[in-house]
Amino acid sequence: MDEKRFHIAVLIDGDNAQAKLIKEVLAEVSKYGKATIRRIYGDWTTPQMNSWKETINQHSFSPIQKFSYTTGKNSTDSSMIIDAMDILHGKSIEGFCIVSSDSDYTGLAKRIREEGRFVMGIGRRITPKAFIKSCEIFTYAENLSSGSGEKPQPKKSKAEGKEASITDNGESDVLDLNLIKKAYDIASDEDEEVHVSKIGAALRKIDPSFDPRSYGFRNLTELFRSLKDFSVVKNVVNGLNYPLVKRR
Repeated sequence: MDEKRFHIAVLIDGDNAQAKLIKEVLAEVSKYGKATIRRIYGDWTTPQMNSWKETINQHSFSPIQKFSYTTGKNSTDSSMIIDAMDILHGKSIEGFCIVSSDSDYTGLAKRIREEGRFVMGIGRRITPKAFIKSCEIFTYAENLSSGSGEKPQPKKSKAEGKEASITDNGESDVLDLNLIKKAYDIASDEDEEVHVSKIGAALRKIDPSFDPRSYGFRNLTELFRSLKDFSVVKNVVNGLNYPLVKRR
């Protein structure tokens, strides 16, 4: 099935996500499908949910009320998980987007994948690796909020096979060139030139959280143009450019 035709359920943990990024979240989801079901979970009687109240009307989200009966216990998690399972067995959705940085959704992501459905996650960099690895695609919230400033120049690190860059938010990420080469080899299948999109798919399979924006690049094509071991070849088909990558 073409990912662009996916019907995706966007489930947001209102206790664990940022209302100011809702527009960016929907834009990210739209890369993979249509956000058909849109729900935000939380205790709407508490002040911390006030930031979501204007958002739900602007972006057609349904607020799901879940009272916190016990101090220190997050009832939002269980409510989201129960709803997700109901949606999963309803057969009307081909994919899910779980917006949270909470490890409690690890089992849910695994269950969705076991059913053969697409699952992506959006959360902060503090998100546990177990949750990230359980998703097919995981996008860091910091990459959505970093803005469109000038692309920083990559800086060499002392670690062999790695290259570092400073992101717009001031954090330093290290690009593992061995990971890039491995993904290229998987995607190339001995072909001399490989579509950038095919390499991107291979990278996501190895690391669901791989994102060129983490290294200061808008897209994968820009990242490859910065690497001395690779070159990007223009490939125009029916007036559109589908870049190819090859080793130097």
